[in-house]
Amino acid sequence: MNVTVCQSCGMPLTSAEQFGTEMDGGSTREYCIYCYKDGKFEQPGMSLEGMVEMCTTILKEEGMDEESARAMLRNQLPYLKRWQSAGSTPYTGKTSSDAPAASSDAADAANHATFSSEPVRYVTLPGKRLAGLSARTTNAIEMSGESSIGALWARYFASEHIPAPKAARYGCYSNYTDGIAGEYTILVGHEIGAEDSLPEGMDEVLLPPATYAVFTSRTGPMVEVVSEVWGAVWSWEHQSDRTFTGDFEYYDERSLEPGNMQVDVYIAVKERR
Repeated sequence: MNVTVCQSCGMPLTSAEQFGTEMDGGSTREYCIYCYKDGKFEQPGMSLEGMVEMCTTILKEEGMDEESARAMLRNQLPYLKRWQSAGSTPYTGKTSSDAPAASSDAADAANHATFSSEPVRYVTLPGKRLAGLSARTTNAIEMSGESSIGALWARYFASEHIPAPKAARYGCYSNYTDGIAGEYTILVGHEIGAEDSLPEGMDEVLLPPATYAVFTSRTGPMVEVVSEVWGAVWSWEHQSDRTFTGDFEYYDERSLEPGNMQVDVYIAVKERR
């Protein structure tokens, strides 16, 4: 199991020094050294919400907005191995002492309940040519206060060379150097034809034909559902199936309202036999 984020706190594991240790002194790629040492959790009594608050404090100190950090963690951490084993469920903002849910809260709870942390399907697609704006980054950078992805989306939508609003958009991840532990190229853009001219000022990514495991988010606010579905991808037990030839988020007509949207994440995998 080639896990590359800590299955307790979600920290990207980018070097052997960050790996936790077993009782015999050997390392584990499942947990970081801050969460797991000598075969046991450093804070065995920690609750899921306690971990959310602790990590929120750390991300805030690194420059991330507190509200965004807490929302991201509440939607990612429940899908990690430690909290799935503990029977945790995604945070809904309700406790056992809360009043009965109003209809909107009930709908939100239903969306959480139907979200699958496993792929909903596998598909094989021909190659794609994507045009847009790109940058090199890492997961560690994106989880700090120096994220570049949000700025790319803003610059892209301010461009004069984008298609109609209803055209599908892509958040494409390619040119990985070391899986999700190293650098990769993020391109925000749209699909163009093989013979089309590249729009002025834009970059391109050529995705090869590939088989993809498709993860589909629930419907909800963009900041929540995108981080939630990536949390499911990172905690997926078949990491060794990933090929890293190019993955992408797919935003279609279901994504027109940022406060009430749904997104698919396509993860390139080995051909299924």
